[in-house]
Amino acid sequence: MLSDTTFASGDSGASPEAPESRAPSGRFVLRIDPGLHGTLREGARAAGVSLNEYCARKLASPGVWLDEEAAAIVERAASILGESLVGVMAFGSWVRGEHDATSDFDILLIAADDVPVARQLYRRWDDAPELSWQGLEVQPHFVHLLPEGEVPSGLWGEVATDGVILLERGFEVSRRLAEVRRRIADGDIVRRFAQGQPYWVRSG
Repeated sequence: MLSDTTFASGDSGASPEAPESRAPSGRFVLRIDPGLHGTLREGARAAGVSLNEYCARKLASPGVWLDEEAAAIVERAASILGESLVGVMAFGSWVRGEHDATSDFDILLIAADDVPVARQLYRRWDDAPELSWQGLEVQPHFVHLLPEGEVPSGLWGEVATDGVILLERGFEVSRRLAEVRRRIADGDIVRRFAQGQPYWVRSG
């Protein structure tokens, strides 16, 4: 079931009978999942602004212009993590162009440090309808952002090398990935291959 929310920012679009020169009404109705609706209300309350203003800011943020499948993934992540969602990234065989019909579409869901990465998050994902990306099942991986200065694991080496950012808050994810790439350039972690599949090891 979806809930209707009316906002007073944006263009509702002209009706078929209205002339093209007619000024936008400044109002539109957005139909969203009730869980996401509740998350947006909580975010607006925490930010001390109206729901309308909060959603207008979100719509103006980088990363919201996604295709339907990517938008569904980000919406699912937001409904689970709310304001604790730091970033969403695609990685793995699909991004590298090495996938086949049996592959998953791997998604990294980066949560704020105060949210425990536990089975409960995966359960909430699994309880919702299955998501797909170009016919591949979406496989979530919940993590915390790599601490600044920490030697990256193989996962972060792969994400920094081949990952694609679908959404991030501020530029923390981009900054941390740049740091990982510097670590790779310095030889702190090294990519190797086994049976054609990449893996990462720490040097030394």
